[in-house]
Amino acid sequence: MDENHGNPAGSQPQDPSATPEQSDGGAEGRWLNKGILGVGSASFFSDAGHELVTSLLPSFLTSTLHAGPAALGAIEGVSDALVGLSKLAGGPLSNEPSRRAKVASGGYLLTAVATALIGITTMVWQVAGLRALAWAARGIRSPARDTLLVSITPRAAYGRAAGIERAGDNAGAIVGPLLAGLLVGLVGVRHAILFSFIPSIFAAVAITIAARQARQVLATPTGRTTLTFNFGELRRSGAARALIPVSFFEFGNLATTLLILRATELLTGEGRNLAAAAALAIFLYAAHNAAATIASLLGGQLIDRTGPRVVFAAGAGVYVAAYLLFAFSPHSWGPVLAAFLLAGIGIGFAETAESTTVALSLPDRIRGNGFGILGLVQSAGDLGATVTAGILWALFSPAVAFSYAAVWMLASLIASGALRPTAPVETA
Repeated sequence: MDENHGNPAGSQPQDPSATPEQSDGGAEGRWLNKGILGVGSASFFSDAGHELVTSLLPSFLTSTLHAGPAALGAIEGVSDALVGLSKLAGGPLSNEPSRRAKVASGGYLLTAVATALIGITTMVWQVAGLRALAWAARGIRSPARDTLLVSITPRAAYGRAAGIERAGDNAGAIVGPLLAGLLVGLVGVRHAILFSFIPSIFAAVAITIAARQARQVLATPTGRTTLTFNFGELRRSGAARALIPVSFFEFGNLATTLLILRATELLTGEGRNLAAAAALAIFLYAAHNAAATIASLLGGQLIDRTGPRVVFAAGAGVYVAAYLLFAFSPHSWGPVLAAFLLAGIGIGFAETAESTTVALSLPDRIRGNGFGILGLVQSAGDLGATVTAGILWALFSPAVAFSYAAVWMLASLIASGALRPTAPVETA
């Protein structure tokens, strides 16, 4: 299939499901609208809110509720699994334009309420229930948010729009922990968690602005659609082939907690104790998120010029270098910083390319299903990668664990040729 180069509409097939604004690929000066900025802002504020709570959750469970690390692991494991399953379920819900706006707005609001209420809990099971509810809502809203974003974006700017959304998410991951550190010192852990409601409400307002933009862009009303996963049509569209390199990538996409743990090990020494090494590792992790933010924006620009395959391959390639540094780096902050920056660039490039591939390959009426399948693959792959790497780390060494992940990234680089989307074809 031919690579999509983001040329003007006259030189590329148009999506018959697109509105006139969407089809105008030559509208370079007016592709950025309030709706796209609303989606990016929603991702920023939402991520800032739940990262604030995520960074405080370990100390809240252990120091306030007197639970052990096993409780934290169980809560996070179940919540992460729910994200993937709920993304799959959210796909059919987001196919109908009028429904996707409600799902997105409701998902952001429910995530905000459930996350903030953790601050008033007194028992571990209450934390588990609210965390699971928040993460399920977060998963269901994701396909709706992504399809909403595509519906208000000209086809030639899909990459840049996805880059703005990913950049907002990564920037929120910088701000959230910083807010947590500031608020804990001022109001304590419980009240700091409650304050997460404020940025999360801003996220709900921002996605509502995007939904209003989508209603203005929609040319003609559509009838009610049947709730279905459309697996057969997704397979015929070529989306299954594109998931091969994506799956390989996610099988090697380790949780950032493993990166921080490895960095802490490597930074211990040179006059640093464990506490100082951990603090420096967290600081370097912030640099990782900053690199991911910039890479998302740059990657979106490159995708609209060269197509998602090149950007995805670049992301996988720099991840190989990052993991090899984490595996074999000397005990010095310089190589560790380089590893974090490379990993940030890798995730910024790859996630933007993955989202854009779905947007370019599928018509609007089944695009939500595509985003749902993508979310499931991402969540399942990340969970499997982290569990497997943790076992290899415990049985052998961190070098073996990170080398294992690097092999999967290399496999995704080799298979990246499958990310060659064609214009979607609508059927009657």
